Amino acid sequence: MGADRDRGGHRRPVRVVAYAGCGAVLLAGCASMPDSGDLRGVEASQRPDVQVRVFAMPPRENAQPEEIVQGFLEALTSDDPQFETARKYLTREASKNWRPYRSTTVLADGPVPMAERNVSREATGDYEYALTGAKVAKVDSQFAYEPTKGTYNGKVHLTEQKAADGTKQWRIDALPQGLVMGLSDFQRNYKSVNKYFFASNSEGGAGEQRGAVSDPIYVREQVDPVTQMVRSLLKGPTSWLKPVVRSSFPTGTALKKDVKSLAPDDQNKLTVPLNGKADRVGQSVCTEMAAQILFTLQDLTPTGIEEVELLRSDGSQLCVLPDERADIFFAHGPAKRAEYEYFIDGEKRLVRMSVRDSEPKPEPVPGALGDGDKALRAAAVSRDEDTAAGVSLDGRSLYVGSLATGGSLGDPVLRSKATSEDNGLTTPSWDASDDLWVADRDPKNPRLLLLEKGAGEPMAVTTPGLDGRIEAVRVAADGVRVALIVRKDGRTSLQIGRVERQDGPGGRTAVGIHELRSVAPKLEDVTAMSWAGDSRLVVAGREARGVQQIQYVQVDGSTPVGSAPSAPTGVKEIAASEDERLPLLAHSEDGIVRLSSGSQWQKVVKTGTTPVYPG
Repeated sequence: MGADRDRGGHRRPVRVVAYAGCGAVLLAGCASMPDSGDLRGVEASQRPDVQVRVFAMPPRENAQPEEIVQGFLEALTSDDPQFETARKYLTREASKNWRPYRSTTVLADGPVPMAERNVSREATGDYEYALTGAKVAKVDSQFAYEPTKGTYNGKVHLTEQKAADGTKQWRIDALPQGLVMGLSDFQRNYKSVNKYFFASNSEGGAGEQRGAVSDPIYVREQVDPVTQMVRSLLKGPTSWLKPVVRSSFPTGTALKKDVKSLAPDDQNKLTVPLNGKADRVGQSVCTEMAAQILFTLQDLTPTGIEEVELLRSDGSQLCVLPDERADIFFAHGPAKRAEYEYFIDGEKRLVRMSVRDSEPKPEPVPGALGDGDKALRAAAVSRDEDTAAGVSLDGRSLYVGSLATGGSLGDPVLRSKATSEDNGLTTPSWDASDDLWVADRDPKNPRLLLLEKGAGEPMAVTTPGLDGRIEAVRVAADGVRVALIVRKDGRTSLQIGRVERQDGPGGRTAVGIHELRSVAPKLEDVTAMSWAGDSRLVVAGREARGVQQIQYVQVDGSTPVGSAPSAPTGVKEIAASEDERLPLLAHSEDGIVRLSSGSQWQKVVKTGTTPVYPG
């Protein structure tokens, strides 16, 4: 439970002071003092790079019930590692039974406490407060985030407890499990970080680079996040992702019992002592374990972790992995950096332009899809940029051809029976295994299809739980997640599903999309989307009664920290690379436009559609 500090109402005055020369900040009546140095007032603009720390204030003597409730809610948003100050507002029994890490409920404006009982409390010796608010999200015991809606209702009960000096003091003796806090407090307290695992169907062979799969969670940013992340990684993936990934850590692996905290040394090396469950792993498995830690901690420290050393339970070395070796064997994001950006030009042919050019000049791609003999409305390029798929202008035929000079184009690999081009095939998408995905929007037979290696008999992908018609499909570089734009009742939404593969009849693999979930619930009209990182997408759409905007969203439905890019006029399609260094592309009313980091949208050509990166 917690409270937003920027809301009105009966809040205690907020006082902001800082340690001299330390970069720590105290809020809400600081209870912790520095060992040395003086305290001085700090304006928010004085230290833009200051690392904010919030310390709670314990209950004052003879505090009244409302003050106890408010103080407790404030204490829950502090950086107290074990919520020791917050527990001082509870009776001994309530503190013993309270489980703050069971879940965190995020409210739009923080919980509002209201006294419920209208009897003489002085006579009964107890008080009860209702906590209410509009729910935004919930973070579960695995620290996984999920958007939610509805009204939060909780109750806090207080009673008088005899203190050590014999006086009676109000304390909370009954409260909801977990935490509840406002969105602004949550964003200040928690940070989204990716754990990394490996796709279950990608064991990798000698010399083969294995792809890592990101698993975003939220951790308390100022409370030893390195140790939090390592402990969470060792416990395994979150429930939603678990069916399609594997961890190289043996079951039961944990930090050695006497390890309380982990921190890199002055050479950015992190030493991780493990318990006996990992004592007998071989070097190749140990290397994967170390790589998981390196990837997981890459953005969590100011300078990054440059080397990980794993220790056995007896203190001997298990293995060491420097970060440059991890990138050789294990990839997160696209395995190969894109060489070109692609779109359909005014002559309805596939063209490309180099990602290295600040002023790119489009040129037809080599092969049949670039010679203009087949008029195209959409296209997708394989991740190795050797092959492309194109949808005919009428939306009914899908062609696959080589991106090599002289490459020919055979018969369509797929035909739709739709009578309208708007009901035909969507823009296709290539996954990391060079399989081709496309949705057929034929009203009489809407379906999601997969062509293994872009050829052969199309396979119907099962979509249990899908409610609506697929308007767009994009498969992530990790191959285990797929993003869909789904239309229902005139509204389009962005949904993420888990890709599960099983052995099917005739030796073919059966593929299904499971546990679809909405990840941009505020947008009621999603126009376009594209993967824009390991666990991030860029989305064009509008909220109810709003104007079109571009925003980034995480695969768990949360909004990344930082400003979203401005939206060019009338965005119809958008493209991003999972390599976040590359520019955004969009098809807008101004034609094909491009946005590089730190610059404004620039027009590439007036006439063009369907911008795409490989994938």
